[in-house]
Amino acid sequence: MTTLSSGFARARRWLRGHPLAFDAALAFGTLAAMICGSFTAPGDGHGPPAFGARTPELFSVLLMTLSAAALVLRRRRPMQVLAVTGALSVVEYVLMEPPAPVVMGTVIALYTVASRTDRPTTWRVGLLTTVAVTATAMLFGSTPWYSQENFAVFAWTGLAGAAGDAVRSRRAFVDAIRERAERAERTREEEARRRVAEERLRIARDLHDVVAHHIALVNVQAGVAAHVMDKRPDQAKEALAHVRDASRSALSELRVTVGLLRQQGDPEAPTEPAPGLAVLGELVDTFRNAGLPVEVACADRDRLPAAVDLAAYRVIQEALTNVRKHAGAAVRAEVSVVRVGATVEVTVLDNGRGSAGRRPGTGPVGGDGTGGIAPRPRAAPGGDAHAGAGAGVYGEEPESGGHGLVGMRERVTALGGALTAGPRYGGGFRVHAILPVEARTGEPERPGTAGGTGIRR
Repeated sequence: MTTLSSGFARARRWLRGHPLAFDAALAFGTLAAMICGSFTAPGDGHGPPAFGARTPELFSVLLMTLSAAALVLRRRRPMQVLAVTGALSVVEYVLMEPPAPVVMGTVIALYTVASRTDRPTTWRVGLLTTVAVTATAMLFGSTPWYSQENFAVFAWTGLAGAAGDAVRSRRAFVDAIRERAERAERTREEEARRRVAEERLRIARDLHDVVAHHIALVNVQAGVAAHVMDKRPDQAKEALAHVRDASRSALSELRVTVGLLRQQGDPEAPTEPAPGLAVLGELVDTFRNAGLPVEVACADRDRLPAAVDLAAYRVIQEALTNVRKHAGAAVRAEVSVVRVGATVEVTVLDNGRGSAGRRPGTGPVGGDGTGGIAPRPRAAPGGDAHAGAGAGVYGEEPESGGHGLVGMRERVTALGGALTAGPRYGGGFRVHAILPVEARTGEPERPGTAGGTGIRR
């Protein structure tokens, strides 16, 4: 049975791939059925039809052959084939007595038209064909108009139109389901690509934060060591120790961050949570060791959502890094984290050279709710908070076009908060972030961050 069913399946697939061959086989089968029917005489009402009671005329055989041959083109020219077969049926009913079943070709042609056109066309063409063939059989036949043969013609033509319309409706329904499934699959793929892009952007922000912070500290401490190497070797050794610690921390955080890019099943997958405000003191100590005095006022470090805790930590880290890189010498910084209702406000201030190059009309912005920064002279597109200010705020060219400000703004706005950054009145720079405690973010909480924050990676 399995072999037989597989053979039928292969044959059906082959016929679907070769429709002309299928139509030729259908035409041959229809011709055979019409010839067999032409040898059968209808019963007299008291018995079944008798086979062999009559012999078809040569003209009837010709009409049956032409009607069957026209069915070979039923897919390419459905209307023309219906017209030809219908005309041959009418000729058979008018000229021959008793008529041969040439109307079989008309029934198949009408089914084809109904299955390949719309419903209004099916109704019009089907009604015209049924009326024409049935009326001809009733008017020119030798039997009474109410005979069962005439009503059979009416029934078969009407059934052909209804069956073709049902097949067309089912095909349209299946096509609609297939289209919806394909659209849903495309939507899932687009959603997956969007999530991958968001994850890549988040990882890029983490990499930038880690590299910018630690490399800036390494650069400062290496410069101090080179400056005091000959006269104060003890201070040089201390600076080199800070360089070693900063580079070790950078490598550790880079290892964890890049580990997020590993494939499933790779060894040493990261499981530790991201840093937060609980290790803010360690972060500030690294800047103090680099020569940047920092004062901290943190009123609430506990029970913040992991995404908010990480965003606050990164904003402080990036802002202090920019202060150390661009604010100049003898600068001081202040960091405050204050819980205000359902939000956490993070502020980083410095007294750097913020007034020398300040242009009127520039200052803290972000009133649009997206967190922006006002244009300043010679601003580098996409630059960080101080690098973007460049010479306009501190009177010096930025070292490179970074993405610190863009990264901070994206972090904050992704959580539904706002970020403002700009020069302070009287000198210096101010970065102010407002983060909602209930963050509106699509990023899942990282393992181990629920119920607490600030564990160092």
